[in-house]
Amino acid sequence: MIEPSSIAIRASGLSKRFGDFTALDRLDLAVGRGVIFGLLGPNGAGKSTAIKILTTLLDASAGSAAVAGFDVVTQPVEVRRRIGYVPQLLSADGALTASENLDLSARLHGIYGAQRIARVQEALAFAGLQEQAHKLVKTFSGGMVRRLEIAQATLHYPEVLFLDEPTIGLDPAARRTVWERLLQLRGRHGVTILISTHDMEEADTLCDELAILHHGQLAVVGRPRQLKDQVGPGASLADVFVHFSGAVIDQGGHARDVRESRAAVLRRG
Repeated sequence: MIEPSSIAIRASGLSKRFGDFTALDRLDLAVGRGVIFGLLGPNGAGKSTAIKILTTLLDASAGSAAVAGFDVVTQPVEVRRRIGYVPQLLSADGALTASENLDLSARLHGIYGAQRIARVQEALAFAGLQEQAHKLVKTFSGGMVRRLEIAQATLHYPEVLFLDEPTIGLDPAARRTVWERLLQLRGRHGVTILISTHDMEEADTLCDELAILHHGQLAVVGRPRQLKDQVGPGASLADVFVHFSGAVIDQGGHARDVRESRAAVLRRG
């Protein structure tokens, strides 16, 4: 049981309906501060819907939610000030340089003057892009863009960071670099991170705790080791995923139905 003062993300009976279709069905979650929490599930399970509600981008049909202690409906501005968000599709402006993208993000967060210059330089170092600072983002690889986007999303020192499928389509080396950046954020700054993923290795490597969604409902929540033990001796996280969601995992450890979800976007890298 998490103490209320230690909860960074709370959802109670959270639901979202689109006409007759229920995308999210009475989701209950409590994510502790400083935790890396994973949302797993097949396409259509409700992961992105949950993230969009928690980041104030989508209104819930029922239920309530709070992030960093603020209600997402009645206090959306306070929520936005305290979060970072990296969406599923690449979002950095390819027509701008890395430095210009970061400078724009700083201005949007009300960071000006010497502080803005310092934060941009710090973000470039965090992303490992100092040498590419003045190059157009459209020339970057997918992994470089992802690192830049994480740096943009954390430029204002958010309490909570949301990432929606951040590493789909990245090569193994780029994926691991992104993981290192996320672990750095949690370790150095105590950032709470909620990440949706289909990558079982990613979930096993990063997540302190995870939830599996199935048809918009919470199938199970717990620590990876506990869930493996629950499924049976020698079970992997892929076995846990299949057991609770019924989805098929390919040989790379990913849910088969998302294999090409970002391929077109990453071809430019």
